[in-house]
Amino acid sequence: MTTNENTTATAQTLSAAVLTRAAEAEVCADPSSVMTLLADTAGFTSYRSTFATGAVGAPAHFHTKATEIFYVISGSLQVLVGEELKVLEAGDFLAVPPHTPHAFAAAPGAEADVLFLFTPGMGRFDYLRLLGRVMRGEADPKEIAESGERYDNHYCDSPIWRAALESAK
Repeated sequence: MTTNENTTATAQTLSAAVLTRAAEAEVCADPSSVMTLLADTAGFTSYRSTFATGAVGAPAHFHTKATEIFYVISGSLQVLVGEELKVLEAGDFLAVPPHTPHAFAAAPGAEADVLFLFTPGMGRFDYLRLLGRVMRGEADPKEIAESGERYDNHYCDSPIWRAALESAK
Protein backbone atom coordinates (compact mmCIF):
# COMPACT_ATOMS: atom_id res chain seq x y z
CA MET A 1 0.00 0.00 0.00
CA THR A 2 1.20 3.52 -0.79
CA THR A 3 1.00 6.21 1.86
CA ASN A 4 -0.55 9.46 0.65
CA GLU A 5 1.81 12.41 1.17
CA ASN A 6 -0.64 15.13 2.18
CA THR A 7 2.01 17.83 2.38
CA THR A 8 2.52 17.94 -1.37
CA ALA A 9 -1.20 18.21 -2.19
CA THR A 10 -0.61 17.73 -5.90
CA ALA A 11 -3.22 16.02 -8.01
CA GLN A 12 -1.92 12.84 -9.55
CA THR A 13 -3.37 9.82 -11.29
CA LEU A 14 -4.36 7.13 -8.82
CA SER A 15 -2.27 4.08 -9.69
CA ALA A 16 -1.98 2.53 -6.24
CA ALA A 17 -3.99 2.33 -3.07
CA VAL A 18 -4.11 5.55 -1.04
CA LEU A 19 -3.73 5.22 2.70
CA THR A 20 -3.72 8.19 5.04
CA ARG A 21 -3.12 7.27 8.67
CA ALA A 22 -5.05 9.37 11.19
CA ALA A 23 -1.84 10.29 13.00
CA GLU A 24 -0.28 11.54 9.75
CA ALA A 25 -3.24 13.47 8.30
CA GLU A 26 -2.81 17.23 8.02
CA VAL A 27 -5.28 19.16 10.16
CA CYS A 28 -6.43 22.70 9.35
CA ALA A 29 -8.49 24.66 11.85
CA ASP A 30 -10.34 27.95 11.85
CA PRO A 31 -12.50 29.47 14.58
CA SER A 32 -15.55 27.30 13.79
CA SER A 33 -14.34 24.08 12.19
CA VAL A 34 -11.54 21.55 11.93
CA MET A 35 -10.64 19.95 8.60
CA THR A 36 -8.68 16.72 8.40
CA LEU A 37 -7.17 16.40 4.92
CA LEU A 38 -7.34 12.78 3.81
CA ALA A 39 -6.48 12.37 0.11
CA ASP A 40 -6.00 14.62 -2.91
CA THR A 41 -5.54 12.78 -6.21
CA ALA A 42 -6.66 13.36 -9.80
CA GLY A 43 -9.46 10.87 -9.19
CA PHE A 44 -10.82 12.31 -5.93
CA THR A 45 -10.29 14.69 -3.06
CA SER A 46 -11.48 13.76 0.43
CA TYR A 47 -11.45 15.48 3.79
CA ARG A 48 -13.37 15.38 7.05
CA SER A 49 -14.79 18.52 8.67
CA THR A 50 -16.14 18.94 12.16
CA PHE A 51 -18.29 22.02 12.61
CA ALA A 52 -18.99 23.74 15.92
CA THR A 53 -22.60 24.49 16.84
CA GLY A 54 -23.99 26.97 14.32
CA ALA A 55 -20.81 27.05 12.20
CA VAL A 56 -21.20 28.06 8.56
CA GLY A 57 -19.36 25.77 6.17
CA ALA A 58 -19.59 27.28 2.69
CA PRO A 59 -21.61 29.99 0.96
CA ALA A 60 -23.68 29.19 -2.13
CA HIS A 61 -21.45 27.90 -4.90
CA PHE A 62 -21.27 25.29 -7.65
CA HIS A 63 -18.66 23.23 -9.44
CA THR A 64 -18.50 22.83 -13.22
CA LYS A 65 -16.44 19.63 -13.25
CA ALA A 66 -16.79 17.91 -9.89
CA THR A 67 -19.51 16.08 -8.04
CA GLU A 68 -19.40 16.92 -4.33
CA ILE A 69 -20.40 14.15 -1.94
CA PHE A 70 -21.41 14.59 1.70
CA TYR A 71 -21.63 11.81 4.29
CA VAL A 72 -22.71 12.89 7.78
CA ILE A 73 -20.81 10.94 10.42
CA SER A 74 -22.58 12.57 13.36
CA GLY A 75 -24.68 15.62 14.14
CA SER A 76 -26.79 17.52 11.61
CA LEU A 77 -25.82 19.45 8.50
CA GLN A 78 -28.10 21.96 6.78
CA VAL A 79 -27.55 21.96 3.03
CA LEU A 80 -28.84 24.06 0.17
CA VAL A 81 -29.27 21.94 -2.99
CA GLY A 82 -30.48 23.99 -5.93
CA GLU A 83 -33.47 25.85 -4.48
CA GLU A 84 -34.16 23.42 -1.62
CA LEU A 85 -32.97 23.30 1.98
CA LYS A 86 -32.33 19.87 3.43
CA VAL A 87 -31.13 18.75 6.86
CA LEU A 88 -28.83 15.75 6.73
CA GLU A 89 -28.56 13.61 9.86
CA ALA A 90 -25.97 11.04 10.93
CA GLY A 91 -25.71 8.33 8.27
CA ASP A 92 -27.21 10.48 5.48
CA PHE A 93 -25.45 10.64 2.11
CA LEU A 94 -25.82 13.35 -0.53
CA ALA A 95 -24.18 13.66 -3.97
CA VAL A 96 -24.43 17.07 -5.65
CA PRO A 97 -23.73 16.97 -9.41
CA PRO A 98 -21.83 19.65 -11.34
CA HIS A 99 -23.61 22.96 -12.03
CA THR A 100 -25.93 22.55 -9.01
CA PRO A 101 -25.77 25.46 -6.56
CA HIS A 102 -25.23 24.28 -3.00
CA ALA A 103 -24.10 25.51 0.41
CA PHE A 104 -23.78 23.99 3.87
CA ALA A 105 -23.57 24.75 7.56
CA ALA A 106 -24.08 22.95 10.83
CA ALA A 107 -27.85 22.75 11.28
CA PRO A 108 -29.21 25.37 13.70
CA GLY A 109 -28.32 24.39 17.26
CA ALA A 110 -26.26 21.41 16.12
CA GLU A 111 -22.68 20.36 15.53
CA ALA A 112 -21.75 18.30 12.48
CA ASP A 113 -19.00 15.84 11.57
CA VAL A 114 -18.95 15.32 7.80
CA LEU A 115 -16.88 13.36 5.30
CA PHE A 116 -16.51 15.21 1.97
CA LEU A 117 -15.51 13.70 -1.34
CA PHE A 118 -15.01 15.43 -4.69
CA THR A 119 -14.69 13.51 -7.91
CA PRO A 120 -12.70 14.13 -9.96
CA GLY A 121 -10.08 15.58 -7.65
CA MET A 122 -8.00 18.57 -8.62
CA GLY A 123 -5.49 19.47 -5.96
CA ARG A 124 -8.04 21.09 -3.63
CA PHE A 125 -5.97 20.89 -0.43
CA ASP A 126 -4.36 24.25 -1.21
CA TYR A 127 -7.86 25.74 -1.49
CA LEU A 128 -8.86 24.29 1.90
CA ARG A 129 -5.69 25.71 3.45
CA LEU A 130 -6.52 29.11 1.92
CA LEU A 131 -10.01 29.01 3.44
CA GLY A 132 -8.52 28.41 6.86
CA ARG A 133 -6.08 31.30 6.46
CA VAL A 134 -8.90 33.65 5.41
CA MET A 135 -11.10 32.55 8.34
CA ARG A 136 -8.21 33.22 10.73
CA GLY A 137 -7.58 36.65 9.18
CA GLU A 138 -4.21 35.62 7.73
CA ALA A 139 -5.17 36.03 4.05
CA ASP A 140 -7.33 38.38 1.98
CA PRO A 141 -10.80 37.02 1.03
CA LYS A 142 -10.13 38.26 -2.54
CA GLU A 143 -7.74 35.32 -2.91
CA ILE A 144 -10.71 32.96 -2.67
CA ALA A 145 -12.59 34.76 -5.45
CA GLU A 146 -9.48 34.81 -7.62
CA SER A 147 -9.02 31.04 -7.26
CA GLY A 148 -12.46 30.03 -8.60
CA GLU A 149 -11.34 28.58 -11.92
CA ARG A 150 -8.26 26.88 -10.48
CA TYR A 151 -10.27 24.97 -7.87
CA ASP A 152 -13.61 24.70 -9.76
CA ASN A 153 -15.36 26.66 -7.02
CA HIS A 154 -17.78 29.25 -8.38
CA TYR A 155 -19.71 31.38 -5.90
CA CYS A 156 -23.28 32.44 -6.61
CA ASP A 157 -26.07 34.28 -4.83
CA SER A 158 -28.87 32.39 -3.12
CA PRO A 159 -31.64 34.35 -1.40
CA ILE A 160 -32.85 31.05 0.09
CA TRP A 161 -29.46 30.38 1.69
CA ARG A 162 -29.09 33.95 2.92
CA ALA A 163 -32.53 33.70 4.58
CA ALA A 164 -31.67 30.34 6.15
CA LEU A 165 -28.47 31.74 7.67
CA GLU A 166 -30.29 34.83 8.93
CA SER A 167 -33.03 32.77 10.59
CA ALA A 168 -30.42 30.58 12.28
CA LYS A 169 -28.96 33.59 14.13
